[in-house]
Amino acid sequence: MSVAICAIALLVVPLLAFAPLGGSSLGIIAMAVFILVLVAFMLARAVRFLDKSEQLRVELFTEVIVINGPGVKFLNPFGYRSAVKVPAKPIGTMEYAKVKDTVIGSERIERGPQLLFLGAYEVLSEFGQGVTLSNIQYLTIYNQLTGENSTCKGPCIWFPTSPFERAATSLPREAIVLQEDEYIRLKDSANGRRWVQQGKDLLFLGPTWSLEGGVRKAWTLKSFEYVRLLDSVTGKVTVHRGEKRVFPAADEEILDGDKLSAIDLKVDEYVKIEDQASGKIRVVAGTRDSQVFLGPSERTLDGGKKKAIQVDEEHAVLVRDTSSGQQNLITKKELFVPGPHEKIEEVRKLIKLADHEAMIVKDKDGTLHFHYGNSALGSAEPKSFFLQPYAEVVQLRWSSGLRREKRDLVIERFDCRSQYMWFEFDCRTTDNVELVLEVTMFWEAVDLARMVRSTGNLPGDIYNQARSQFIKHVARATLKSFMEELHTISGAIHTEDAGFYESRGVKIHSLEVTRYKCADTRTSEVLQQIIEETTNRLNRLSQAESENEVKLFRMQGQIEQEKLNDELLKIQQKHTQEDAKVAGAAEADRVAAFIDGLKTSVPNLPDRVNMWQVLRKTDALTVVAEGGGNFYYTPSDVDLSIRTEPQPQQKPQA
Repeated sequence: MSVAICAIALLVVPLLAFAPLGGSSLGIIAMAVFILVLVAFMLARAVRFLDKSEQLRVELFTEVIVINGPGVKFLNPFGYRSAVKVPAKPIGTMEYAKVKDTVIGSERIERGPQLLFLGAYEVLSEFGQGVTLSNIQYLTIYNQLTGENSTCKGPCIWFPTSPFERAATSLPREAIVLQEDEYIRLKDSANGRRWVQQGKDLLFLGPTWSLEGGVRKAWTLKSFEYVRLLDSVTGKVTVHRGEKRVFPAADEEILDGDKLSAIDLKVDEYVKIEDQASGKIRVVAGTRDSQVFLGPSERTLDGGKKKAIQVDEEHAVLVRDTSSGQQNLITKKELFVPGPHEKIEEVRKLIKLADHEAMIVKDKDGTLHFHYGNSALGSAEPKSFFLQPYAEVVQLRWSSGLRREKRDLVIERFDCRSQYMWFEFDCRTTDNVELVLEVTMFWEAVDLARMVRSTGNLPGDIYNQARSQFIKHVARATLKSFMEELHTISGAIHTEDAGFYESRGVKIHSLEVTRYKCADTRTSEVLQQIIEETTNRLNRLSQAESENEVKLFRMQGQIEQEKLNDELLKIQQKHTQEDAKVAGAAEADRVAAFIDGLKTSVPNLPDRVNMWQVLRKTDALTVVAEGGGNFYYTPSDVDLSIRTEPQPQQKPQA
């Protein structure tokens, strides 16, 4: 446009300079201006300036053309409808563009880097980025035109090579890295083939491959380990033992969930194994460092390995043969391992009876056998024995409690020593006082056979018999006579029922009433008061007797003390006299020695006596001074005189 304006200016200026003035000149000027405008318009339509990134899209009357820059392009001003500048599309190194021809419908792929100029009838239908793949990445490519799939592996940058290629996933997939002890299961959907791919490998999945599960570890078996694999197609079980690494086949799955350890059997262990295919059972006994591996269709019975039973003097084994159902007691001293069809019912301990014990055993025929710990009782049955098959220990259910209301005491071993039994029951006197008696009884079972034949509840029978006898005897007495004749009534009941107890194989040693009380509260209170008053009277008498005894004993003690004091005074007086004699003798010897010693120097005896008295006074003063006391003397004691003498006068100084 600027070029056309410059051209018009160059033409108009000379015409205006040389044109004559007047009316005709205005027409010429107008004509010139029209011509100039027309020329400028023609130049604007004919000339186009393009740089290197522009494209001129010209729409002719019958077609469309494009002119790519850079440069000055001249067009026929009257040969096109419109001309538009279109910028070219820059494509980077990692980019691509899909271009479509709208006339014929063809498509093509343009990869960067480049400056893309579209054709006259082309449009940009897709613009995308290339996919960068590392050395462990890949893409599955699908061709929409042919329907074929292909794999593009890294390292590279993937661009579609044709307009019909598409990536199956938007993100690249990672190749599967398999270590030496890893594997995966693969399936090809194109032909249905399944296989196992083992490591060590870098696996890129094919377009029609699918992964069944994830990466799995192969089984590394030690020398004592094994694994059982089941073929899901044929049902065949394969056993693999260590030491090795095991990879399964495509259709094999582990049978037991994980690898198994061989059954380690010690010398005192065994295991029962059943072959599920044939139903055969075998028993494997342990030896030194023995190991058992199960076969393809084998399983352990009875929870796995078991301890063999040590049959010795005090242990036996009760075994049932499952094929015949018979029981057998094994007492032979050995390390017992059951056979394939033998089942250990029970390990029985030797029953040992003490000298005071007895036991009743019922055999399979129902016959009772009495075993005593003391052979002197006359039984031929042993005191130590094993319970034989089909035999059982007879249990007696005896009643318990003060009133024998519950029959919950189970007796298997009978104590043949004297037993202590206590119970209570109600009875009524002639004067209609209801009493509750507490009775103790010492009894002894002397004949078990007679006891079992006569009763099944010996304490209950004894209780009921004693209760009936006491009711009968107490009903004949008043309360007062009952209290006075209590022991007589107990003795009578004891002696009257000897036949009853003997028929039950029991011997009663003693029967005593230890306590009784009135069932009625008011009567019980009156009786209690009587008992308390009687008790208090007895207590007071006992207290008076005790006080008299204490006083008598105290007087006797005082007499003895005075006698001892008299003897003590005599002894002390005697000792004092002897001490005085000794002191006097010593003092006399001392005075005699002093007076005799001065006989030469002081011949006069009175003078010597005066000197001794002066010394005694000096000793007395020394003792008083050392003792811290005060001693006072009268003038007559010390023979002192007080008088005042005149003092001499002093001479005056010169």
